[in-house]
Amino acid sequence: MSYGDPNNPYGQPPQQPPAAPGYGYPQAPPGVPPQQGYGYPQQPAYPGYPGGNMMQQSMPGLLVTARVFLFLISAVQILFAIIYLYVGAIASDAGDSGEDLGLSGMGEAGDAVAGIAIIGALIAAALAVLSITLGVKFSRGGQGVRITTVVYGALGGIVGLIGLFVGLDSGLATAIIGPLIWVTFAVIITIAPVVPSGTAWFNRPRY
Repeated sequence: MSYGDPNNPYGQPPQQPPAAPGYGYPQAPPGVPPQQGYGYPQQPAYPGYPGGNMMQQSMPGLLVTARVFLFLISAVQILFAIIYLYVGAIASDAGDSGEDLGLSGMGEAGDAVAGIAIIGALIAAALAVLSITLGVKFSRGGQGVRITTVVYGALGGIVGLIGLFVGLDSGLATAIIGPLIWVTFAVIITIAPVVPSGTAWFNRPRY
């Protein structure tokens, strides 16, 4: 009995050729485990660049508060500028009226008061512009904005402390509330860029 005879029903079945690999799926060499994802090896995840995962994406809360205070202070400064201009106009008109009535020296006094009021209005307007500029620059500004804000807040705190001492000396509650609020605003504006979160915000890379 020959097992090699193809007509022998008791012989071994003929060997079948190996199945062809599926279309589009590359055959892995012997001994290599199959790869996932259509035969392409999975790429390892790219590690974050140094410090990349620690980059701050939003402004710290203390800086946001300082920014709001800057905008509020600018509104007060604009209001003072308007008041000073109005007082200067009233003083000028009063001096002219006094001259018309024959009161000597009224015109010069009115002009002097008007000049002082106009200077005060210009200073208040310039400070308002500075406050708004610093507040706007918080989002993109660097060390220059940070240092200017610290100096500006410190000077404002000194002025507020002087007003607070005067109010305490007067004994009037209404003379204390305003300077106290001003000092509080100035302290927040001064320390916000100095704390670690504020320093990191102004030192962050910009693209």
